[in-house]
Amino acid sequence: MNARLALLAGALALALGACGGSSGGSSAAGVAGTGAPASTPAASTPAASSSSASSTTTSPPASTTGSVAQSTTPNVLPIAVTSTPTSTRNMLMASVTVCVPGTSTCATVNNVQVDTGSQGLRLLASALPAGFALPAVNAGNGSDPAGSCAAFGSGYTWGAVRSADVKLAGEVASALPIQMIADPSLPVTPSACKGFGLAMLNSTVLRSNGILGVGPFGADCGAACVNGPNSSWYYACPSGNCTASAQPLAQQVSNPVAAFATDNNGVVIDLPAIPATGQSNVSGSLIFGIGSQANNALGNATVLRGNSVTGFVSTTTSDGTVYSQSYIDSGSNGFFFANPTLTRCGVWFCPTSPQSLGATLKGVDGVSANTSLSVANATALFATGNWAFNNLAGYNGSAFGWGLPFFFGRRVYTAIQAQTTPAGAGPFYAF
Repeated sequence: MNARLALLAGALALALGACGGSSGGSSAAGVAGTGAPASTPAASTPAASSSSASSTTTSPPASTTGSVAQSTTPNVLPIAVTSTPTSTRNMLMASVTVCVPGTSTCATVNNVQVDTGSQGLRLLASALPAGFALPAVNAGNGSDPAGSCAAFGSGYTWGAVRSADVKLAGEVASALPIQMIADPSLPVTPSACKGFGLAMLNSTVLRSNGILGVGPFGADCGAACVNGPNSSWYYACPSGNCTASAQPLAQQVSNPVAAFATDNNGVVIDLPAIPATGQSNVSGSLIFGIGSQANNALGNATVLRGNSVTGFVSTTTSDGTVYSQSYIDSGSNGFFFANPTLTRCGVWFCPTSPQSLGATLKGVDGVSANTSLSVANATALFATGNWAFNNLAGYNGSAFGWGLPFFFGRRVYTAIQAQTTPAGAGPFYAF
């Protein structure tokens, strides 16, 4: 499996109430329950309340269930953390518009998770209006439609690769290959894809209507799928069955930001600080581009360069533990790391009183940044009824995940590989 899409698949201990994993360096489908976590994440059929999609040629109305009020600034997409139909905490959501390429036939899908740890737009087919049809993308160099398997730490998605004009604020990624999860035109999930665990094929399991992957790479698989068939990724799906297939780069599920005409070298997530007891609703901005406009300037942010294949940086905690596999990921709903001294309630940490830990993040070029994190009792946090927390943390024995709690109160930059920025080419993170 290419490290870029599933850096952490199998590396994170997941539970009903914990999410971390990855398609390209992260996790998607973050899960946070209302009480003590169980052994596996939950999931289910898309409910009407969570799938408010509508045919439109404009931004979604603010009154639509699950929608986020839209911005008039072309490179700013409003994002929010609020209540979810699955009672999942720390889910960063946005609304995404897709159109039949070159037309004004469009649909807006709300409750799409914003994930800096994966690449590409993945939408539940059931979240689109009945009869809304996007053209198929071919597999390899043939004429068979392509199927896509995407592995995350919390499970997998399976669906058709289709072409869409993706509209985010005032930016457009034209004729972009996207994944339509659980597309009824495809046969059942191939066995190799099922090996990645939980089937995230509906809004209950996925805990959203889709994943907007705006991570540090341009495509989900990259050269590993161009050079030959890879059963972890792409399939040719003629009628009745699917077989592993190579996939040219231009036909892979791709990061929409890299396909913009401008503001295409990365993203900035800007979220306000929140109290230690959490907050019921948090609104912020997903800003496209780094150093391309006044609102995305790097300023004096520290730049941490990631591994050119995996995107990983490293973390050293105050107890001396070094995590060579470390990631900054808005799609993980907590901090995830190993600490034998912290009391656990399932996968979550539940210390009797909040604990403050020091840590140093380091890029592959040796540049480092000192920071700290607070870990509170997860059960007590869930009991507040709030939806956003900056101190929710859980166990992961092999990597350090700086999930959504890290993003509150700071601007976090994710630069795309090979794209030029004022600080040089990505991949890198900055804050």
